[in-house]
Amino acid sequence: MARIRHALVLGTATAAVLTVAATPASAATTTIRAGSATAAAYAGNVQADLLGTATVSSSLGGGTCDESTMTGSIQSNGTGLTIASASFSGPGGGPCAGATSSTITTQNLPWTGGNVTYDPNHTGGRDATVTIANFRVRAVVNLFGGITCIYGGSLTANGYNGDNANRPDTSNGEAQVGVNGATVNRQSGSNFFCPSTAQVTATYQLRGESTPGSGTFDQSLYVTG
Repeated sequence: MARIRHALVLGTATAAVLTVAATPASAATTTIRAGSATAAAYAGNVQADLLGTATVSSSLGGGTCDESTMTGSIQSNGTGLTIASASFSGPGGGPCAGATSSTITTQNLPWTGGNVTYDPNHTGGRDATVTIANFRVRAVVNLFGGITCIYGGSLTANGYNGDNANRPDTSNGEAQVGVNGATVNRQSGSNFFCPSTAQVTATYQLRGESTPGSGTFDQSLYVTG
């Protein structure tokens, strides 16, 4: 009887352990909100505007873009980030300047499949990750008479709320996306001399529309769990 009782206890304990192991850990949720941690959820059009300059460096040298804007849309749970239009240029819309100036144009728009994901651990001081998926840009670089380099793939950056003291540009109170030395990869169609990778550093402010479909991006955004 003692053996049977002992077996029943072991069996019950084993079942309990298996039940706990089989129960998935609760995943952090993501909610995009209209301006504050307690505001209503936001879904709709978004615009990212470059703050300062964007730099691109590779084994061929480096270049700087002074103007860049991306527009697209997102769902309130952070999924479905789509980039419908994007531009990258120097002052007045000219080439991005530097040791290797280049004219950059986008390809294969819209770029779909991106997301914003809340980071409950606030890794490195961020509030979220922002992934732009399936992007593709063409750069005509002023070397060897002009060579064409195409880069693309997916790029993940850090997301910061406008009240986060760790945001890249503390003089700006909007939500920000910080790209810090992210690697992008060469794609087919590139010239043989194009480096296999390039590194990108840039900071964008991110806003939505207070009036849906207006094309006026005046709505602050905020990401919570």
